[in-house]
Amino acid sequence: MNLRTSYKSTVFTCYISYIVQAIVNTLSPLLFVVYSEKLGLSLLEISVLITFNFVIQLAVDIASTFFITRLGYRRGVILAEALVITGLSLMPTLTLLMESNFAALLISSTVMCAGGGLIEVIVSPVVEAIPGDKKASAMTILHSFYCWGQVIVVIITTLYLSVFGLEAWLFLPLIFTVFPITAGILYFFVPINQLEDGNGLRGFSHLVRQNGFVTMLLIMVAAGASEVALSQWASLFAEKGLGISKSLGDLLGPCAFAVTMGLSRVIFGKYASSIKLERWMLASFVLCAVSYLITVFSTIPALSFLGFALCGISVAILWPGTYSLGAQIIPTGGTVMFAFFAFSGDLGCTLGPDLIGIVSDAVVKNGGTFTSFLSGDATSVGLKVGILTALVFPIMGILASLSLTKIMKKNEASTNN
Repeated sequence: MNLRTSYKSTVFTCYISYIVQAIVNTLSPLLFVVYSEKLGLSLLEISVLITFNFVIQLAVDIASTFFITRLGYRRGVILAEALVITGLSLMPTLTLLMESNFAALLISSTVMCAGGGLIEVIVSPVVEAIPGDKKASAMTILHSFYCWGQVIVVIITTLYLSVFGLEAWLFLPLIFTVFPITAGILYFFVPINQLEDGNGLRGFSHLVRQNGFVTMLLIMVAAGASEVALSQWASLFAEKGLGISKSLGDLLGPCAFAVTMGLSRVIFGKYASSIKLERWMLASFVLCAVSYLITVFSTIPALSFLGFALCGISVAILWPGTYSLGAQIIPTGGTVMFAFFAFSGDLGCTLGPDLIGIVSDAVVKNGGTFTSFLSGDATSVGLKVGILTALVFPIMGILASLSLTKIMKKNEASTNN
């Protein structure tokens, strides 16, 4: 495979980038117990870290609409990988050098998540610009590597901490730099095409007038929140809420979530071009709501893990499905459209876990009301109430998907006439 001429090498490198994106979003949640027990962070401070991480990605999503076309995909994605490498390296370094562990993690996360935001904006258009007509399948397979990245992060982190202990967590971020280093080097050589489109607010003003665009933005918010709200807290919930060890909790919680989501994306990738994506997305949001209820109300750990797995299945098609539908409905959307999809998804990724964190913290401090119908200690009850509150996001997705289904039917009817 010739790196300079083969688009297979481009796709392969994009796969690695989505593993890097998974590292950005998954490593810290797996270390929440470390942050809490070893570094002394409260649930509220952890929640602020989650929020700030995605706020940085939101800012990058919007800012990128003004400079990505001029900067170019190649330089942009190499910059993204370099930022992730720097952020991962700063995480242990600043924790050792600074008096405030919270501030150290906040600074390193800012740099790392800026890189993650750029990856999210650029990599999907890079794949969309590759010659071929199976865009929906390619996009779904691409996003499945985010799931495999989650699995890789969970397994490496779990094995490492099991062998070396929580005190040795400082070396973990350095181990994971191998992925952005590899991707960054490959991007110097692989062929990269660029989509032609407008820039910034001018591009957005055109998009917002397109039928279905605003509805897809709402779906992206609901998709991001529904996916990340549960996955970000799965490790801590498994340990505190279900009373099992961290190692087993990481493997059965986040890992079950990621594996089922990845497998679902691979399966959908095979059939994405022949199914009604909008109908599958509606069904997915319904299943997501059911998975939340199972996770919260089950008193049996095995059923709670079933809830994690069902949630992984349910959210699998939402993010790549919206990207694919956007490319179909608004073929001239280009980089600006993908940037605003990423912005909306990251907004959901911010709102979902943040809502769980704020509600959980409030219940832990003030709640005794909920212990009458939810089992567990104060922390586990707080997390369950937080997850139950986050049910608002799949409900929002159901309503938005119903609206998109109507829009698609109208578009089909007008095309046939």
